[in-house]
Order: sequence, then C-alpha cells, then structure tokens
Amino acid sequence: MQRRLLLLGASVVGAAALTGCAGPSIDDFAGQKPALDLRTYFNGTLDAYGVFLDRSGKVARRFTVVMRCTWEGEEGVLDEDFTYSDGSTEKRVWRLKHLGNGRYSGTAGDVVGTATGETRGNTFRWGYTLSLPVDGKVYEVQFDDWMYLMDDRVMLNKAVMSKFGVRLGEVMLSFVKRPA
Repeated sequence: MQRRLLLLGASVVGAAALTGCAGPSIDDFAGQKPALDLRTYFNGTLDAYGVFLDRSGKVARRFTVVMRCTWEGEEGVLDEDFTYSDGSTEKRVWRLKHLGNGRYSGTAGDVVGTATGETRGNTFRWGYTLSLPVDGKVYEVQFDDWMYLMDDRVMLNKAVMSKFGVRLGEVMLSFVKRPA
C-alpha cells in the first residue's frame, strides 16, 4: 500500500513538473486586443531597439534595427539593417508569405529552411533556425520568437535562443512604427 502511494505521489509530482514546464500556447492570446495583422503592422518603416541576454541574464550585446517593410498581396519583404553597439553591422532580408488563417512562412539568407509562425489576437509566434557565426564558426540555433502588439505603433518581442534544447540566451526587442 505504501509503495502504491509512493508511486502515485511520484507520478503526480512528475506530471506537475512537466505541466509547470509547459509554455504558453498561441491560442492563449486569441481574444487579446489590439488585433495583429502582420501585413498592416510590418508595412512601412520601423525602428527597433534590442538587447541580447546571455544564459545568466547579462546583456551581451545591444543593437538597433531599421526595417523597411513592403507587401504585395500575400507576400512581404522585411529588409532589416542592424547596427550593434560595437559598431558592426548586419543585414537580413525576410521574405514572408501569408498562408491564410493567421499562418505565415518565411525565409532569409541566414535562416535554415523555412520559418513558420501564426498570429492570434495581438500575438505572433515565430519559430526558425538561424545560422549564427561565432568566433569563426557557424552554429545552427533555434529561435522561439513571441511578438506582442501594444498599440498601432509599438510591438514588444521576446525570443529564446537554444541549441539541442538547451537555452543559450534571449533577445528582447521593441519595434516602433514610424508615422506614414
């Protein structure tokens, strides 16, 4: 009897631990306002301000981004110019496709394969693998990107970067849409 209770207790604790590790679902944001339409928000010029935090939470790098975004029908281009606090620069051009029902796919030169994402309410979840050069080597790291529309001009972004399921750090970013 005690053994059964011990096994039951261990099962409950294990299930609780697994449930506690579960993250949010995109469906959790279905009713949130203002409603996000990527084709509307990412259309025009945006400025972004961000930091990369290492595993310990220390700011490892600061950066700004100027994004020039256009859409033709269901296809969009996000042309991003990064400037880092050390003076280095980087360019990324995303090619997005609206697949209907809030779903999107995208490609970029340093993205491995195709990124996928979807919107619900005010939120966009975007997942992709990025080829990241570090100290002369290139690593493929996964990004779990969550974007939250605050109003018609401001969106907040938090992305967790991992490799083999191990969290390497995160990126925090704020987008500000320039007036038309």
